[in-house]
Amino acid sequence: MGFTSNWRNAIFFQTEIKYLGHIIDSKRIRPDPEKLQVIASIPAPTNVSELRFFLGAVNFYGRFVRNIHELRHPLDKLLKKDTKWQWNTDCQRSFEQFKQVLQSELLLTHYDPELPIIVAADASSTSIGAVIFHEFPNGHLKAIQHASRSLTQAEQAYGQPEKEALALTYGVTKFHKYLLGQRFTLLTDHKPLLSIFGSKKGIPLHTANRLQRWALMLLNYDFDIRHVSTNDFGCADMLSRLIDRTKQPEENYVVAAICLEDDMVSIVRDAVEQIPVSFAAIQAATKTDKALQIVLQYIREGWPTDTRSIMTPDVRTYFSRRESLTHVNGCILFHDRIVVPRKFRRQILKQFHRGHPGMVRIARSFVFWPGIDNDIEEFVRNCTPCCTAGKAPVKTTLESWPIPDKPWSRIHVDYAVPVDGICFLVVVDPYTKWPEVYANKSTTSSATTKMLSQAFATFGVPETIVSDNGTQFTSHEFQVCCEKQGIRHILTAPYHPQSNGLAERFVDTLKRTLRKFDREERL
Repeated sequence: MGFTSNWRNAIFFQTEIKYLGHIIDSKRIRPDPEKLQVIASIPAPTNVSELRFFLGAVNFYGRFVRNIHELRHPLDKLLKKDTKWQWNTDCQRSFEQFKQVLQSELLLTHYDPELPIIVAADASSTSIGAVIFHEFPNGHLKAIQHASRSLTQAEQAYGQPEKEALALTYGVTKFHKYLLGQRFTLLTDHKPLLSIFGSKKGIPLHTANRLQRWALMLLNYDFDIRHVSTNDFGCADMLSRLIDRTKQPEENYVVAAICLEDDMVSIVRDAVEQIPVSFAAIQAATKTDKALQIVLQYIREGWPTDTRSIMTPDVRTYFSRRESLTHVNGCILFHDRIVVPRKFRRQILKQFHRGHPGMVRIARSFVFWPGIDNDIEEFVRNCTPCCTAGKAPVKTTLESWPIPDKPWSRIHVDYAVPVDGICFLVVVDPYTKWPEVYANKSTTSSATTKMLSQAFATFGVPETIVSDNGTQFTSHEFQVCCEKQGIRHILTAPYHPQSNGLAERFVDTLKRTLRKFDREERL
């Protein structure tokens, strides 16, 4: 019926074949021993921390294990407070029994493309691990295969976000035959990766180059990514932390890691070529910068969960950007920008400002440090040629006077233009909008204080008086009058009558009203 075969790839007269992680013979289908090799090679824990990782995996599969508490009893003793670590024969026996259980058919299942597929991956400082599961209708998860490997020396220098992303990439490529063309769920305990690998809007623009490459590679697969709490992630957590440290990664992973590292070094060198310092100078200054050395340590070993545990203020400013920080050859990168030590920041700003391009056009796409935008603004504002030849500053947006808490606590005063030789002193209370108008032929300081005294006798002494810069208000006599009565006197900005808008608005109303009366009398 049109079938053809390639004789070069055909093998005949075999008693068994290996297919999708299974060994198929004439009698049965059994798991491939390679699927069990990772669990079988787990070394015994050497401290309490490693024991917790192992028991985390045991608890994950605890629903399938009978008498789990009896098996755990010798190991639980080592977790008690003030207990000295002593790995005895009972602990070793319990450990071996758990390894046998984890390798049994009770916990391993055959691959079935009709069942939901889940891949979980995790990373530690030295290794990565991944597990592929089936989720059964009753909600139980059973592993199909486990995988783990050590990190190369170049990969151990990655930041924690990149290690976690590498673990996901490793898990998907390792189980490629199970996953290609299938819809599956990807689990991680590193929440920031959800926005990179699970974004519906595509790969974020400012994602680091390594993460961009891995995200592009994962576009070949159909998956949903989900965050899982670290406490519920014992299956993959154990594989990434409790593996045989002598086990070396496969050759293709070593070559790929070296190539990626070379690419990142070239990116750093390209970025440094745009700034007036050498790559070696940035390396040397980073080694002597105490804050950057602490940041470098956190990138390698993991960041604290809270900023309160970071004692150095300069380091605390990097905490919110920790997911985008990485390091290459002793230099720290924020996305694709080199983090400049404090020693060279002034020099770099001076070089970038050659030609006086202004704040916006300064090339900040090559370098980064906390507060770089504020430093650029301050540097440009203090540049004498820029200030001399610059445009007039933009007017500040006006704000309304705050409404007082009670009547007559603040009053606004102003003089209206004389009408038929009569001057009008306008006093307005902003709380009640109540106006008082006093007519006089003089606008001197003495006349002004006399009219205001009448208002004070009627309504009380206010706390604040707001006026313009007229001579009657700025005179010594008026100031002495305010000080004696404990009044705070506020002058508006020169040539800005709108600052005393309440009084100005009523002066305009008064003038228009007087014109109407004058026209009515003429008619």
